[in-house]
Amino acid sequence: MGLIHILLFATLDLVAQAPGGPEEDPAGFPWGGWQAPLLDEVGGAQIGAAYEGTDALLLGRRTYDIFAAFWPHRQDGADAEIATLFNSVPKYVASRGAPDLSWAGSTQLGPDLPSAVREVRDRHNSVKVVGSVDLVQTLLHEKLFDRIDLWVHPIVLGVGKKVFDGGAVPTNLTLLEAPVGSPTGSVYLRYARADGVPGTGDMSAPDRGIAG
Repeated sequence: MGLIHILLFATLDLVAQAPGGPEEDPAGFPWGGWQAPLLDEVGGAQIGAAYEGTDALLLGRRTYDIFAAFWPHRQDGADAEIATLFNSVPKYVASRGAPDLSWAGSTQLGPDLPSAVREVRDRHNSVKVVGSVDLVQTLLHEKLFDRIDLWVHPIVLGVGKKVFDGGAVPTNLTLLEAPVGSPTGSVYLRYARADGVPGTGDMSAPDRGIAG
């Protein structure tokens, strides 16, 4: 069984909607493209490294349509390496509609999304979920993820779809490495899903060392 690995760009208030451009997800959201002024060489290198080993993409319909219109035409230049990867690996699309699957290697998942995602995970070693905030809610609810890479940027928007936007259930996570900051103030966080659910306790208990 492989890994399902979520990659998300978020603000400090965990808004993850339309980081790349105004056209990504504009309905009721005036801040499309908020990430662009904050992306630097450090963040770019982190993103590139996060894609290493990817052998499949799992995408929501909106993200898929944006990628399918962009990446097949980016064979040269600074984006060539990621373009080659994205164009060559299988793409799995979560959609209730009828997406245009003309991007080579694209497959629409069936209506039983959790079962379909489990089959994808069994078929590949490293499945990346990029953006696709609506799809992420299902993965969080079903605990159908193994890693989360989260780039938190130093802005607050107050509106927009959030990373944990109604899909999350109690889940333990393990920090995989120390957070890394970038010159623009963004922080890169890497977590793995852990067993069990969060525990509770009493912060005034003697074993906490802060009892009065």
